[in-house]
Amino acid sequence: MQPSNTRSVDFSRGPVWKSIIAQAIPLTIAQLVQLLYNVVDRIYIGHMGDGGGLALTGVGLTFPVVTLIMAFTALFGMGGVPLFSMARGAGDTEKAGRILGNAFALLLISSVVLTGVGYAFSRPILFAFGASEASYVYAGQYLNIYLLGTVFSMTATGLNGYINAQGFPRVGMLSVIIGAVANIILDPVFIFGLDMGVAGAALATVLSQAISAVWVLRFLFGKKAVVPLAFSNIHIRWGITRDIVRLGMANFIVQGTNCLVQVVCNATLQGFGGDVYVGVMTVANSVREIFSLPISGIVNGAQPVISYSYGAKQYARAKAGINFNTIIGSAYTMVAWLLVLLFPEFWFGIFSDDAQMAAVGVEMLKLYFFGFVFMALQFSGQSSFQALGDAKHSIFFSLLRKAIIVAPLTLLLPRIGFGVAGVFLAEPISNVIGGLCCYLTMRMTIYKQLERSAALAGQE
Repeated sequence: MQPSNTRSVDFSRGPVWKSIIAQAIPLTIAQLVQLLYNVVDRIYIGHMGDGGGLALTGVGLTFPVVTLIMAFTALFGMGGVPLFSMARGAGDTEKAGRILGNAFALLLISSVVLTGVGYAFSRPILFAFGASEASYVYAGQYLNIYLLGTVFSMTATGLNGYINAQGFPRVGMLSVIIGAVANIILDPVFIFGLDMGVAGAALATVLSQAISAVWVLRFLFGKKAVVPLAFSNIHIRWGITRDIVRLGMANFIVQGTNCLVQVVCNATLQGFGGDVYVGVMTVANSVREIFSLPISGIVNGAQPVISYSYGAKQYARAKAGINFNTIIGSAYTMVAWLLVLLFPEFWFGIFSDDAQMAAVGVEMLKLYFFGFVFMALQFSGQSSFQALGDAKHSIFFSLLRKAIIVAPLTLLLPRIGFGVAGVFLAEPISNVIGGLCCYLTMRMTIYKQLERSAALAGQE
């Protein structure tokens, strides 16, 4: 059935912060629920009893593969959203429809290719990513089932941004909530009720992603979409593909370098600390995902508003959106940082009751989150580059934080006296350097450009 509440948000009127909040609240809720696809699995697995710690380590070893799938989802899905929003802002709905159809075609083709490659090379990939013979038992079980849902995952996540970009954040929120609720219900049934363990967690995720994908497609093909998905538009146009890839490359690099860092971290931790520390990093990443959600919701809610305003030549509104991102994001990340420093045992305990892991993991978690406030600057700068189509800067700063700073430090610091702690220290160092560089460059380039354009247009 079609959603009953599909009132669109008008990006061109009213205070900018209200438009952003109207987008951000449902998006944040949706992303919170989206996170449950993964973290609920980890919570149940981490509390399975004997073997739960090792099972959690095994699932953590699949993160780079899952992240790589999400990288291609971001490349072909989210890469077209700024183009789609600017076309809508300029009043060219036909072009917007072609962008949407092209993105869907790219998602379908890439999902088939990734599924085939995953099955062909799953064992060597997992061992290259830091698996041991003991942890591979769990990693292989999870990944071999998870890959079945690649097409569902990429469709649901990659196309949901186009629902939000049309001003239907509540529908986008429901797209995720429906699948996540199914996952929450199915997880204990399969993991404990049917005694499937890790395989049950993966199967629950696949079925839930399929439900979300069906919901997204029903809305986009339906009559209530402002720019519906038409069968005639679902094919590759090389000019549009080039533009999607150009803008999506920044998102791809963000996810791709996350994959690289996860591989380097797991392999280094396996060498310096063993399976226990790989499990600790799984918990640290899970906690970070939770605390990154609200700021991610804000910047994702602001991006279509900023893109639309820029396409409509409302430069002052675009600049106001950037300001709002920065102020709210900085305040939130400071609070999040303090919560981790004050209550690390609580956050660690959500994901594991393994005493051996907790004994070393609590201090590593506090170290990993040091300087988290600087992530607000990275988010603000990065999302502004993407919203205004500045692919060059967006790609560079995606590479800077992870590929140029984190990965080399992860390899270097443990070998010059920091040991296992050096792996966890690389992240906060990159937050400070990468966040400051990204934000200051944004202020000196596109922000100044918006100020000049607004002045010339007589906008306050």
